Amino acid sequence: MRFLVLGAGNIGSLYASKLAQSGQEVTVLARGARLEQIRRRGIELEDAFSGERARTPLRVENRLDPADEYDVVLVILPKQRIAEVLPVLAANDRTPSVMFFGNNAAGPAAMTDALGHNRVLFGFPGAAAVPHEGAIRYVITSAREQPTTVGELDGSQSGRIVAIASALEASGFPVSVSTNIDAWLKTHVAKILPSVCALFQAGGRPEQLAADDEALRLMVRAIREGFQVLRANGVPITPRNHRVLEWLPEPVLLFSMRRMVSAETAAVKFGHAEQGRAEWMLLADEFRQLIAQAGIPTPSIDAAYRHLTSP
Repeated sequence: MRFLVLGAGNIGSLYASKLAQSGQEVTVLARGARLEQIRRRGIELEDAFSGERARTPLRVENRLDPADEYDVVLVILPKQRIAEVLPVLAANDRTPSVMFFGNNAAGPAAMTDALGHNRVLFGFPGAAAVPHEGAIRYVITSAREQPTTVGELDGSQSGRIVAIASALEASGFPVSVSTNIDAWLKTHVAKILPSVCALFQAGGRPEQLAADDEALRLMVRAIREGFQVLRANGVPITPRNHRVLEWLPEPVLLFSMRRMVSAETAAVKFGHAEQGRAEWMLLADEFRQLIAQAGIPTPSIDAAYRHLTSP
């Protein structure tokens, strides 16, 4: 398949490199110093477990022209930058599939209004990546923890979504095709925002969070409130295994969360938190819209979200 990866940050670089290594035809869209860096050196990845490094040369462009043709554009940008690329994507109507690959609590309306319903796909990475000594250090999460998740807006197992999933799997990413990708993304925001807030509350480092019972407790309670908000809005908790967070006793959840943030790979998985403050604040605003629609009190979410604006 012919992929354009729009966004040459840490996750975009990881997916572009892995897709290219597996034999897909990949172009990266980048600008400024990053454009020149990829042209000169390609992209170098470092496996966070083994320390093994691999450098991949990639085709790189600085723009998407209306006449350019790709099978899929993977838009891997922070949520606050999506609006600026929609006109460019809309002008390029020769590419039939545009997958917005990241956080979203507001739903697909902005994307479908700009591009049309049939061109829009959603996805989310099953990986974490941070810069490290000139390379991108990465972790690919397991199918049990969080596979790369993709989906059609109507939940169908279309030919194109199956082909994209197959290409990603061949590149080394465990993949799940969601039958309700919008609910999946809203559930993820309901879970990840309190986690990031707790990290900030504890001082910004995973090991500090592991030792902070107050921050962990607020995180658990905010996640549960977020799930209540989703249910009040008719949004199913997706995937189903996340529903255990609604009924497991709080001490058990605190133990589980403490283990999660104490894991060897936690520094990579949480490494982008501070740099992502603008995105977290936008996502919090999106989730507040869901809270307003639900009309239920959310004292733990309110307390947690205050840490987004308190460096």
